[in-house]
Amino acid sequence: MCKGWMSRVGTLLLCAVLVAPAGAAQAADAWSPTSSYTSTDKGDGTYSVPLLNSDVPDIGVERVPAAENDEGRDIYYMISTTMHLSPGAPIMKSYDLVNWQIVNYVFDRASIGDAFSLRNGQNSYGQGQWASSLRYHDGTFYVVFNTNNLGGAYLYRTDDIDSGSWQRTPLGRGLHDPSLFFDIEGTPYIFYGSGGISAVRLNSNLTAIEQDYPNIFTANNYAGRPFIGGLFEGAQFYYIDGYYYAVIITWPSGQGRQVVMFRSRELLGRYTSAGGVNTYEARGVLNSNGFAQGSLVPISRPGGGTDWYGMFFRDTFPIGRIPALIPAAWQDGWPTFGTNGVVPVNGVFDKPIKLSPAEELFERQKSIVTSDDFANDAPHRAYQDEEWTIPPPPTYDDSLLGVELLQNPGFESGSVAPWGTQFGATIGLDPTGPATGSAALKVSNRTLNGSGPNQFLNGKMQHGVTYTVSAKVKYATGPNAITFNLVADWGAGVQTMASRSVPIGQWTTVSAQYTVPTTANLNNFKFAVETPWANPQPPSSSVDYLIDDVSIVGQPVTAEYPTKEEITPNGSRLDLPWEWNHAPDNRYWSLTDRDGWLRLTNGKVVTGTYIYTKLSNRAELAWFEEARNILSQRTFGPRQSVETRMDVSGMRNGDVAGLAAYNRGFSYVAVKRSGGVNTLGVVNRGQPFAVDLDQATLENFLPGTTVSLGDATQVYVKADLDFASPVGQLWTTFYYSLDGLTWRQLGNRVGPQALDGSLAHFMGHRVGLFNYATQERGGYVDFDNYLLSDTLTAQGRPLDTSDLDAAIAHAGTLDRHYYPRDAWAGMQAALGDAKAARAGAFGTQNQIDAPERALSYHLARLGVLKTENPSLDLTVVADTRCAGDKVMVTVRVSNGEAMHVVAAADSTYGTRPFGAVPPGKEKARSFATNASSVPAGEVTVVGSASYQGEPAEVTVRAPYAARACP
Repeated sequence: MCKGWMSRVGTLLLCAVLVAPAGAAQAADAWSPTSSYTSTDKGDGTYSVPLLNSDVPDIGVERVPAAENDEGRDIYYMISTTMHLSPGAPIMKSYDLVNWQIVNYVFDRASIGDAFSLRNGQNSYGQGQWASSLRYHDGTFYVVFNTNNLGGAYLYRTDDIDSGSWQRTPLGRGLHDPSLFFDIEGTPYIFYGSGGISAVRLNSNLTAIEQDYPNIFTANNYAGRPFIGGLFEGAQFYYIDGYYYAVIITWPSGQGRQVVMFRSRELLGRYTSAGGVNTYEARGVLNSNGFAQGSLVPISRPGGGTDWYGMFFRDTFPIGRIPALIPAAWQDGWPTFGTNGVVPVNGVFDKPIKLSPAEELFERQKSIVTSDDFANDAPHRAYQDEEWTIPPPPTYDDSLLGVELLQNPGFESGSVAPWGTQFGATIGLDPTGPATGSAALKVSNRTLNGSGPNQFLNGKMQHGVTYTVSAKVKYATGPNAITFNLVADWGAGVQTMASRSVPIGQWTTVSAQYTVPTTANLNNFKFAVETPWANPQPPSSSVDYLIDDVSIVGQPVTAEYPTKEEITPNGSRLDLPWEWNHAPDNRYWSLTDRDGWLRLTNGKVVTGTYIYTKLSNRAELAWFEEARNILSQRTFGPRQSVETRMDVSGMRNGDVAGLAAYNRGFSYVAVKRSGGVNTLGVVNRGQPFAVDLDQATLENFLPGTTVSLGDATQVYVKADLDFASPVGQLWTTFYYSLDGLTWRQLGNRVGPQALDGSLAHFMGHRVGLFNYATQERGGYVDFDNYLLSDTLTAQGRPLDTSDLDAAIAHAGTLDRHYYPRDAWAGMQAALGDAKAARAGAFGTQNQIDAPERALSYHLARLGVLKTENPSLDLTVVADTRCAGDKVMVTVRVSNGEAMHVVAAADSTYGTRPFGAVPPGKEKARSFATNASSVPAGEVTVVGSASYQGEPAEVTVRAPYAARACP
């Protein structure tokens, strides 16, 4: 493809022009860019719901009033759940509550431990960071969220939410769906819970929990109310007109998700009320099309009034959980959301906040997804400099490896000792048909899932060691099959080590490998046998069974440990919509190894031994899911197209690299290298999901989709995602090209992909770039770009450059003198890329839309920043030098204008006039400091001239370095 945007080299010079250029008479005022891919702003003062068309679940929204910020208008920030992704807990910003843009993240990585880093068989799929609460109080921003597998809840704080770093405070325990709340006296509380709402009071500096208030109110307090049932969680608390309100999601049987509100004049309800009675009233406030869970949002009105909207999400899988801004009508202190309680999908509402036309246009260009040319020009954010202390690797007792750690594992000693029992079970030797040897252990009188045998292994187990855990199990009466779990318990909740479904009447081996995490208490380590828990207790909880040949053997240590190099920033800065699959290993990705390309290098070989720790059935991960450095963005609906160019010359045998649309179910187009041959093809993994996987077979190419690449080292691939045919399913069609112009489809569309009800990946589908190794480390793949469009090849539309042409033409009508220099420079760079693209030929709409969207964003930004008075192109460079033993500060002014500019410089050491600097010329002046050493400082230069009969002026500040002269 001949294109300038996102291309640093002049490749494919012999291109056929596939799109006729628009007429030269294209009017500049025809530029009227559409809203971004994740905006539902219709441009006429209305918007539709859900917003964003993208996955933004568990919403927390906070307003910073105009009086408390430097911009003089209300600003809104939003946070959501990102689970295992890194960076995580995105901060999104809006001025109108309809259009949003990511401006920061709370953390670069939630942990350096194994689970968040896809290390040593551990993972955080379906776990990690959940349900954040965002609050602004006394000039500080706070975020609280819970982690299911990373040590409970954490509180973060910053005084600069847009670009600042966050201070992290572990709270030491889990707090389900936390809501941080400051009462009218400023006392901090966190409300939390599922099925019941509890609270903790924090100390005054929000570093520790001081007091517990369990079960302030519960779902059982409202038994019989038609809007209570199922879910009872996601509480967010507010104080409005003398009442404390809680907003909660419920899901009554036979109904959809809905919003229930609770209110009380007593924040802690029964804990402060007379007689200890529950003081919270309840009312259903939204039961329409599944819109539920989220925040109330205040909107300032003239005269000091406040309107309240709801920002609730709606399950729209496989895209994800998509937010919706819904107006409320209040009566008698209770809101009703929507139009008389009805919120249609794709329903239209008036925007609640009106901006100027220029601001409206710019807001509509903002997005939470982006095309990218991998130019490493993203702004730096402080979360990228997050610091961690790397613990030293543990030492091991080799005498405890490779040997049986259980005593009396085959029950051949003539007694049951040292086996014990728990939860009422009884055990005894059974010589009437053991699996091997003379006896098995019979487990009887069970009443609970945990009823069974146990043995303490205190001082025998070791952190980071992988153990082969197994047992033979048999039962004679009960269900046709029962799942048996071999578990560990060190006081932090039962951990499943191995699990398997055992058919009735057959000795069956339950076996798996389990790595002991660094958080395990090795001095209180109990091994036990259980059946899965359920409420009420399932029939399996009372079944008698036999167990034999139980074994726990530690394997030789091959564990990986976090290193400083793994987490140290590598000089590459990605645009903010990008997130990694788990925390990345910074040694194995780069935007600097090859200018303008993303390089993904294989730092390890996939094992096929990873399992979902979220799932009780211990289901295995696919190789693709084990790949650590998958770089991804959200999908958007209803249709999305993604294109990239891959250089596969650095691949090694066994490497697999490509472009994926993925969740637990996934589809991808990839190059596989085998025997020195590169083959392109399509993989599709759909439901149902097997527990035990043959990973190689699972990720075989589909018949009819393979193409040998021969000597070609570069290939273009394209994924067209259709979420609308039908709604609720994702069907993906893949294409490839060797020149970017002529494209061929790879087989038929693949799918359907839908929500995985197990919640192993409880997020919307994402699009990712990936590379993993099955044989050896060190292979790499380079990706040139990531080009988005909302036009699919299957729609059969002709390539359309009209929006690109209009943007280029509009840019040509602007006068740089009326715009800030940095904003103008950004637009000029985008314009140069757009013109370069337009001068070549196009093979897809992606190649047109990506440069147009980039240019239109910068043009719209200029519209907001336009000044009334013209500015001047004046470049200033300041420096220091030695004149003998004294320091001189030097200043050089360059005039980029076509007329004379009068300039003067001011510094700590006086003022120096330059007089008139001629067009295109420069002048220099120096300041004598009369000192042998000076600190770093800056010089301020003011230039003035007359531009088109108007007075023009510019102020430029130039820093200089400290210097000492001998």
